[in-house]
Amino acid sequence: MANNKNTAPETQNAIDNLNDSLTEMSNKVENNKKPIMIAIVAIVVVIGAVLLFQNHRKNSSDNANVEIGKADTEMILGNDSLALVQYMKTAQMGHDAGNRAALNAAIMLFNDKKYDEAIQYINKYAPKEAIVGAAAYSLKGDCYVNLDKLPDAVKAFKDAIKQSDKNPYYTPYFMLKLARVYRAQNDFNAELKLYEEVKKEYPAYAASTNLNIDKYIERARLSAGK
Repeated sequence: MANNKNTAPETQNAIDNLNDSLTEMSNKVENNKKPIMIAIVAIVVVIGAVLLFQNHRKNSSDNANVEIGKADTEMILGNDSLALVQYMKTAQMGHDAGNRAALNAAIMLFNDKKYDEAIQYINKYAPKEAIVGAAAYSLKGDCYVNLDKLPDAVKAFKDAIKQSDKNPYYTPYFMLKLARVYRAQNDFNAELKLYEEVKKEYPAYAASTNLNIDKYIERARLSAGK
């Protein structure tokens, strides 16, 4: 019986302590209920915004695909002017379709000798592939050549060379374009260096294109006084 009397107060104290802890916890929950609800609402809003953005982006991409399809159809039908307008419209819509549309518009504008406008649409194009991207830079270089903006053409052709990533068929082609610009600038040493590099690094290119690279090397060497 003595033992029971000794443990009863301890048990009572433990129960009281537990009740106090539960009361304190309940008060904390009650006091933090509003911040917790705000946090939950904020998370729901963020998730909803992400889902809405993804859905909007998908719909936007689908719309761009539809619009470039219209442009392609006009091109196939031979309605170049309508195709150009449609490509220019689609280029503003972004996504992969808008990216391709920008390059197509640039090509058509170049063919129409509208070089400044062509450059504007090339600048909207984001290169995502080595050869097509390099061709876009080369097209920009051609635009600058026709505008007699040779320093800009040099930069564009250098970008084309870099983007083509040492492709054995295209890289030397862009190098030869750059060499011609150097010649137009009377920079014969730079011209000579490029021709010699083409001969050394891409020997198969000259043979496959019937290019007499030695003739160009000799001409550049004479022009450079070597």
